[in-house]
Amino acid sequence: MSGVNANALLSPKPRIRIGCRPIGCKRLSRFCGGVWGSSAVVANPSRSAEERVYEVVLKQAALVREPRKDRERGLDWEKTIENEGSISDDGNLLNEAYARCGEVCAEYAKTFYLGTQLMTPERRRAVWAIYVWCRRTDELVDGPNASHITPKALARWETRLTDLFEGRPYDMYDAALSDTVSKYFVDIQPFKDMIEGMRVDMRKSRYENFDELYLYCYYVAGTVGLMSVPVMGLAPESKASVESVYNAALALGLANQLTNILRDVGEDARRGRVYLPQDELAQAGLCDDDIFEGKVTEKWRSFMKGQIKRARRFFDEAEKGIAELSAASRWPVWASLMLYKQILDSIEANDYDNFTQRAYVSKAKKLLSLPIAFGRAMMGPSNSKIW
Repeated sequence: MSGVNANALLSPKPRIRIGCRPIGCKRLSRFCGGVWGSSAVVANPSRSAEERVYEVVLKQAALVREPRKDRERGLDWEKTIENEGSISDDGNLLNEAYARCGEVCAEYAKTFYLGTQLMTPERRRAVWAIYVWCRRTDELVDGPNASHITPKALARWETRLTDLFEGRPYDMYDAALSDTVSKYFVDIQPFKDMIEGMRVDMRKSRYENFDELYLYCYYVAGTVGLMSVPVMGLAPESKASVESVYNAALALGLANQLTNILRDVGEDARRGRVYLPQDELAQAGLCDDDIFEGKVTEKWRSFMKGQIKRARRFFDEAEKGIAELSAASRWPVWASLMLYKQILDSIEANDYDNFTQRAYVSKAKKLLSLPIAFGRAMMGPSNSKIW
């Protein structure tokens, strides 16, 4: 990733101090179960993954309904930041932090970055900051330095996350997110859960059933939806429940991750990983050896049709919530959904050969999708029902 090194992410001391009135326990202790301790999602393994994740959805929705006394924090930036250069005033320093996040987003998520240009400047910058933190977290276990990352390193990364939520960022990327979480109803739990997903990736390469896979997909992708809703904002005229909008955002994250998994079957197999439910493979008369062989058979086609159908159901669920978002936020979300959904079409067009062919959306199709997404974004909430 441009300008970001996994080793640099784990430096032991903060390089930026944001002072005055930290967010601290006052805000986060509202949901102390799963915020400062271990994740609430894994606290009761006897319940299904869907039930446990939905509890998180309810907590996030409750957070945005509560009055926020500490909505704005004063910032006391150090004038000179180690390895970051010297900036003459606080505003310029924060602007540069956000600008760097925008550069990363523009390089690695071009279509989404284009969509963010329709958002208000403040929301746009906040989305960039969240994107960069998620990308850096993913790079820890899936980047060039992944072989050097240990559970202890992830623990330090989680401590660093807590620090930035308390107003003590380590570098300029952290500073942008620290400022974002001070302005929006963004809770720490989805961020902690994403780190838990990285831990799962380090120790687990098989998933016995869809319940296990659902929880993993929540950790690494569903969390992004929960992080983003407070920034995207709801349309003032929306009559939908906050919980339903969060649930749709969760569904989009799950759909995207399931699509990633189906697209990358061959690539993951070459790394010794199988992210498909083992029990469903067995029911289809398949096993890991069939995946490692990489042959497209009728059994495989039939199995893939079922997997694609399930991913599309999650996309359908996600669509229900997009119209409820604020007008300026709808276009990038629609664009993301439409482009990812077309990856499933591409898998089908490749005759379900996701062993040797990587499904992708052509540049021409992307360009054609953007105005369609824009048109859909212009349609506001449906006030005929509250779902």
